[in-house]
Amino acid sequence: MASDPSTRPSKRHRKGHDEESEKRSAEKVGEGSPTSGKSPLVVFAHGARAPSSSEWMIRWKKMLGEALGAVEVVTFDYPYISGGKRKAPPKAEKLIDYHLEVIKSALLKHPGHPLVLVGKSMGSRVSCMVASAGDVSISTIVCLGYPLKGMNGSVRDETLLKLTIPTMFVQGSKDSLCPLDKLEATIKKMKCMSNLHVIDGGDHSFKIGKKFLESSGSNQDEAERNAVKAILDFVIKVIKGN
Repeated sequence: MASDPSTRPSKRHRKGHDEESEKRSAEKVGEGSPTSGKSPLVVFAHGARAPSSSEWMIRWKKMLGEALGAVEVVTFDYPYISGGKRKAPPKAEKLIDYHLEVIKSALLKHPGHPLVLVGKSMGSRVSCMVASAGDVSISTIVCLGYPLKGMNGSVRDETLLKLTIPTMFVQGSKDSLCPLDKLEATIKKMKCMSNLHVIDGGDHSFKIGKKFLESSGSNQDEAERNAVKAILDFVIKVIKGN
């Protein structure tokens, strides 16, 4: 799939959010779904250290479900962390089969709905690996805090460069696991349509420091709402274009 230069990479979304645009997008969801057709099915994978029951996952599940008008937002725990276990995560490649089983089960429950894969950190990387495998039809991928930098500091861009499915990135500008210059360079090389929304001052989980909030005059809730709005706009564009 050819890259879409109009969406890649995007300018950073800052204060001064377009309220009228947000209202129009909300009205589209009110019509039934962002696509004015079948509501999207979202499968949302957690990060390496926190399960689907974490406060962060619960909050983002609710925000995404409401914004996208999803038929369901499916969350799950990878086996290494399920049932309250706290084992070290295995290599991401070893989680692909289980992730795929969850997706296929969700598709059986909601056949015909556009499939959106969302992942937090490690979960976004596994989502991209699942998409590259090509075993299921996926409309788009949303990466929340993609861990581009490996433990040894190397750039792990191989999975992203294989993608042919439209991919959205939401990143904190102070995320040490994903330097923005490295991600922007990777996006330029990707084959697929892609977009980047930056949460200024945000860390790997989008948490913005108090001093940055005070100096910028913004707030955490506003920053996260703007990120969700950017995700909604991307999903609408992708699914309506298919």
